[in-house]
Parts: sequence; C-alpha cells; structure tokens
Amino acid sequence: MSERLQKYLADMGIASRREIERWIEAGRIIVDGQKAELGTKVSDHSKIKIDGEFIRKNPHQATAFPKVLMYYKPEGLVCTMDDPEGRKTVFERLPRLRQGRWIMIGRLDINTMGLLLFTTHGELAHRLMHPRYEIEREYAVRTRGEVTPAMLTKLRTGVELEDGMAKFDTVTHQGGDGLNHWYHVTLKEGRNREVRRLWESQEITVSRLIRLRYGNVALPREVSRGRWEHLTKLQVHKLADLVELDFRQNK
Repeated sequence: MSERLQKYLADMGIASRREIERWIEAGRIIVDGQKAELGTKVSDHSKIKIDGEFIRKNPHQATAFPKVLMYYKPEGLVCTMDDPEGRKTVFERLPRLRQGRWIMIGRLDINTMGLLLFTTHGELAHRLMHPRYEIEREYAVRTRGEVTPAMLTKLRTGVELEDGMAKFDTVTHQGGDGLNHWYHVTLKEGRNREVRRLWESQEITVSRLIRLRYGNVALPREVSRGRWEHLTKLQVHKLADLVELDFRQNK
C-alpha cells in the first residue's frame, strides 16, 4: 500500500507534514534515486534518503503510543532545531528519545513565553496545526497604553493585517493599573506574531505575552518556566480526539 511521502514520514515521527513538504521543495529528499516531489507516493519498500541518509521504518513505530510533552517556554529561546545566530533553542531543554524525534506543535516567538507542545507523532502534529481543525489558543497579554471600548470591538470583529483579516474570538479584561492592563485572548489560528500584531494595529504595546492553553491542554500552575511534563495517556487521547485521531488500539 502506498501513500504520500509527507504523510508516510510524518507517521514515522520524522517531522510534521508541513516541515517535510519544505524539505521536499528544498530538494533534500530522494526516493528510489529520484528527487522527491510533493505528489510522490511511497511504501515500505521505497528507498528514502533525507540529506543523503537512508530512512528505515521501525516495524514498531506504527503501533507505538505517541508521546506528547508540554513545555513552559521561557523568553529568550528560539523555536527551531538549529539557529544560525547561535541562540539557545527550545529543543536543547527537552528529554532525549531512544527512537524518533520531538516535533514541535506551533511556535512562539523569542519574546513570548508559555505553553509549547511537542510530540513524536507527525500526523498528530500536522493536524493540531492545520487551520481545518480550528484549535483554540489562549494567551495572557499585558498591554501598555489606553485601551478603549472601540478598540476592543475592532479586535473582536476583525482587523486588516498585511496577511489578511484577523480577530480575537474572545477578549477578557483581567485587571491592571494605569496604562498597564492584563487581558486574556483566544483565537483559532497560529499566524506569525498574530496576537502582537492585532494589538499593535490599535497602537497598543504588548509588554508581556504568555500562551496559557493549546486546544484542551492548559499550562499547569505547578510547571515552572523552563520545565516540561509528559501528558498522560488520557490527555493524549483527549487531544487526539480534537483532530479526529484515535490511538486507543495503540499500546
């Protein structure tokens, strides 16, 4: 049975489908001696090379229960495997795996802290980031500047950004003094710096940004900055249910 290369490799835990598609477009993947294309299909008999290294499928990978990790990202770390500027990355802080690799679910910019999810299952990562499933993200935002009711109305109804219309699904005031106030906001997409750009469109400065929740996984109070925690099997099942994946037959 054959399937698209990006899904095949994602199911192996190599990377998310989106990342693998970027590798294909960059010419980094060879299948049976030919440069792979986005439509290339493969099977267990295909000879696949990534950056010149053969990829071999472990027969236990298809039935292994996926690992999912929650990590409290501090400010100052970049969300990439390797940074050309030599900055510290989130991957340096994660526990090592005997097999496979950690795949990041979404990103946070260097100045944003809070919840990051990682998994060993590429298809789970792909679906949790795909707009089709409308996975809700919640952030705590500390603003600087006078926020008026008219601004809040615009942020809830829609603002034209350089990459299209955007809005918060909810904006809830959490208190503050003077020009510094806290808000909790939710939205169902993960465009680059979207939360900051929405506030900046109203000439409001974001002085602190913390992701509190991704889907039905919330950052626990007992997890401190720079620390991680494995999700339980029940939590993984509930997360997978959001994107119509069922791991209940997996051991």
